[in-house]
Amino acid sequence: MPYQPKKFDQLLGTPGFSDTLLENHFTLYEGYVTNVNKIAEALAKAPLENKLSTPEYNELKRRFGWEWNGMRLHELYFENFGKTTSDPAIGGATAIKKLTEQFGSYENWLKDFRATGTMRGIGWTILYRDPTDGRFFNEWVNEHDMGHLAGCTPLLVLDVFEHAYVTDYGLKRADYIEAFIKAIDWNVVATRTKP
Repeated sequence: MPYQPKKFDQLLGTPGFSDTLLENHFTLYEGYVTNVNKIAEALAKAPLENKLSTPEYNELKRRFGWEWNGMRLHELYFENFGKTTSDPAIGGATAIKKLTEQFGSYENWLKDFRATGTMRGIGWTILYRDPTDGRFFNEWVNEHDMGHLAGCTPLLVLDVFEHAYVTDYGLKRADYIEAFIKAIDWNVVATRTKP
């Protein structure tokens, strides 16, 4: 059964994000879902059509991770912000406490998250939790399919590809990140922190 794109229309009207920006971003996300389905279908047919070990098969295998992570990362991104945000001290109390323990304060964690997000380049800024020992990491992921921390859980996902902000903010990525921070739904982040 093919994957269906999730609907995120509830985000329309989110302060700091124009509807035009969001609608364009939703369309881009839907493209990832479409491509995941196309590649999955082609890969399923490959053994039946005796196309294993062909250059086309190899490229589809390589491309699948890019499209898949593009789909899932956008879902995580859209799900962790919105018009009805929550106070980090309430919705994310457990996460904030752990971030404070590790980084010395919530403000220190936030500085590190912002700094990671404003690094030169395109990609993602992801707050990960290592389920092995509960540590947190703000990580830069350059491409959808490279740079992820194996086995770690993404708790907070920030898209820092230009399509996520240039319509509203031009090259002012830091301003976009501030709008995103104000729109974080810490209740969603809190549900992701549970082992």
